[in-house]
Amino acid sequence: MKKVKNVFVCSQCGYESAKWNGICPSCGGGNTMIEEIREMSSKNKSSFPKITASNMLEVSINSIDINDETRYHTGFKELDRVFGGGIVKGSISLLGGTPGIGKSTLLLQICSYLDKNLKILYISGEESKRQIKMRAARLGVSNESLYIITETNINLIASEIEFTHPDLVIVDSIQTMSNPDSSTFPGSVSQVKECANVFLKLSKSLDITTILIGHVNKDGAIAGPKVLEHMVDAVLYFEGDSQMSYRILRTVKNRHGSTNEIGVFRMDNVGLKEVGNPSEMLLSGKPHGVPGICVACTVEGSRPILTEVQGLVTPTNFGNPRRMATGFDYNRMSLILAVLEKRCGYFFSSMDAYVNVVGGIKLDEPAADLSVAITLVSSLKDIVVNDSVIAFGEIGLAGEIRSVPHCELRVQEAERLGFEKCIIPYYNFKSMSNLSKYKIKIIGAKNVREAVESAMN
Repeated sequence: MKKVKNVFVCSQCGYESAKWNGICPSCGGGNTMIEEIREMSSKNKSSFPKITASNMLEVSINSIDINDETRYHTGFKELDRVFGGGIVKGSISLLGGTPGIGKSTLLLQICSYLDKNLKILYISGEESKRQIKMRAARLGVSNESLYIITETNINLIASEIEFTHPDLVIVDSIQTMSNPDSSTFPGSVSQVKECANVFLKLSKSLDITTILIGHVNKDGAIAGPKVLEHMVDAVLYFEGDSQMSYRILRTVKNRHGSTNEIGVFRMDNVGLKEVGNPSEMLLSGKPHGVPGICVACTVEGSRPILTEVQGLVTPTNFGNPRRMATGFDYNRMSLILAVLEKRCGYFFSSMDAYVNVVGGIKLDEPAADLSVAITLVSSLKDIVVNDSVIAFGEIGLAGEIRSVPHCELRVQEAERLGFEKCIIPYYNFKSMSNLSKYKIKIIGAKNVREAVESAMN
């Protein structure tokens, strides 16, 4: 009779404990400890394998040839950009996102654009073959080299992959895969870790490109152990509101490219379509002649993106004024309001203040501070900021505007889209070379008051 033991495993981070804890000692998650039954195997002492000149493992790094690296182009330039130029052959990637965001749609669509000579194996543990066929017909996906498996038994799937040896494997989703030899249920920490390890070994040993779809928990992180993200070569997140048409694909880990690139897509009735120029898309519905609106510029990887920032300041009806920020950090907004009051003399203590970034874009970098400050003052004074004005810069606690990276790249994008005035930090302005080549008027501001006055004149 096999010996078993009960362990409690955190569903968030994979921490193991002999007893149940209400709060995980590792990640601090509440009520995340799940009981699992483990089989205890007796370990016999064995000597280390003997290494000889014929079976030695080491190899000189200079003898490794990387000139024959193969990248598969997906047919979406935005997706290729996020992967760093295409999906690397033999890599394993993880794609996560909220339900209904378009993960399965995106991966099924690329099957139609990939080279017809590539054999693609689509493994689904959530849909039947008929359901996948109906979705493929709606999306216009047709590929003679696309094969479908609706199975969750990892042992059968591994045998099928070893026998057929496809070029690309898509798994929808890793949380539905299970090993029947394990006593735990599908989606548990040990099952996800074990099944992902099987796909990892198959991918590396047979040089098969693998893409795993991962569910996310209520906090937005990929469900299962954190080690799952460490195992794969690339981790991508599909962001956006499922009720809105625009989606943002962001990479948080990429062993074969940059981790700062993003891809922008639009969902319609025939699937996802890429947005080649996000700035024009985000500014397309910008209202004219309305106070509390200014354009900001953020840089994602090598791409500058212009987006509309809206601010609304109204008298409060309560003792404590309300603050709300969408697409911008709430604490950063509170800091900007404090600086505007203390250093510039604009009083918001009896006003409700709201900030909204249009289009579902999240402005995470400090360069967006100046445009947020301008929108708040514009709404407070009820003065319209000219439509041809763009501003970016980081605001310090002393009210100064600090320099930001990629300044010339931002100015060039603003000029390309027809803006006439650009307000930038003074130290960026001093370091810019050959200002005469720009048709756009560039203003270097030392503090917030100077920037606000320049934007409203």
